[in-house]
Amino acid sequence: MYQGLERIYRYPFLRCPRGLCARLLLANGLGFEGCGFGAQGIAVGEAVFTTAMTGYPESLTDPSYRGQILVETHPMIGNYGVPSPSRRYAGIPLDYESDRIQVEGFVAAELPTPSHYASVMSLDEWLREENVPGIYRIDTRLLVRILREHGVLMAVLATFPCNEPIEWSELARILAESKNYDEKVFALEVSPKKPITHNPPGEIRARVSMLDCGVKYGILRRLLERGISVTRYPCTASADEFLEDYDGVVLSNGPGNPSLLRSQAEVAAHVATSGKPVLAICLGMQLLSIGLGARAYKLPYGHRGVNKPVVELGTGRCYITTHNHGYAIDPESLEGTGLVPWFIQPDDKTLEGVRSRDGLVLATQFHPEAGPGPWDSTWVFDEFLKLIEESKNR
Repeated sequence: MYQGLERIYRYPFLRCPRGLCARLLLANGLGFEGCGFGAQGIAVGEAVFTTAMTGYPESLTDPSYRGQILVETHPMIGNYGVPSPSRRYAGIPLDYESDRIQVEGFVAAELPTPSHYASVMSLDEWLREENVPGIYRIDTRLLVRILREHGVLMAVLATFPCNEPIEWSELARILAESKNYDEKVFALEVSPKKPITHNPPGEIRARVSMLDCGVKYGILRRLLERGISVTRYPCTASADEFLEDYDGVVLSNGPGNPSLLRSQAEVAAHVATSGKPVLAICLGMQLLSIGLGARAYKLPYGHRGVNKPVVELGTGRCYITTHNHGYAIDPESLEGTGLVPWFIQPDDKTLEGVRSRDGLVLATQFHPEAGPGPWDSTWVFDEFLKLIEESKNR
């Protein structure tokens, strides 16, 4: 809830070469004034930050960021430009996690001139083409420190011609009238409207269905690379629609508050007890756990980045993984669910993976597909395929 304008942060002698200025107002009353890039307009969302140093094309197109204003902690963003969407594997773009930018707004410290042989446009041009506003030349270190101390905050971002400023009072009004991130069901916005099938380029080793609440294309690529045909179903589908004719089921990642997706959690629980191999990722793990009786809670500022360690319980092995989640499952609530802890985050002890006691369900809170990287945990998809093949041979 908006608390009233408290303070405005602005670099002295600020100059905006594009003639576009920008203002970012947080729900705690702190404002940042900088330069605008991308589209001219106003965006409202939950301000979150990522510690990733590279991979901004993947982050911007990740459906899990729907409804959020993304803050980059790295000081220079856009230096390798924007890759072409024509680079594809089995029809799936190689450098994007969906067909469009998903964030509501984008925040960076500086925008260098891009220089890369594979770049087809600048970050500024891309955001303008996709109608997404951005702000730069603000102190992102201070902004991230605020989010770490206070937790994620609702925010409004406006970009406008420097000679036609949008008043802080107008931004305050918009923010005060906006619905909180936790109260909106974003999965419906990024889920397909009808089933979509993706086939691998070679031999089909298995066929799986997917409850698609906003899947990252990287997950599809990892499955297709292993010869797995994938049919994506809308997140409103019932379990009966996608269980019978497939060798396994994937419960995808996606945006928003998992506690609002009660029917999806019930479907996930049905899937988990169906006797078929199941792979659940991020939101999919949350829905699976909630459906079986566990509790979800919101993290203060979430895990977002490509440098997050997870430790596999039992082996003690540590993997560096990609994360993008603001909610987690309470490990103390797993009793009676049939699930056991699999991975833990060593920094704050967040539960990062569970398995079923019967061995047929694998679930990770992190993103094993490595979009944008690193590739330490892609073996999870090999484990899923192994489960499918063992199940088919029974």
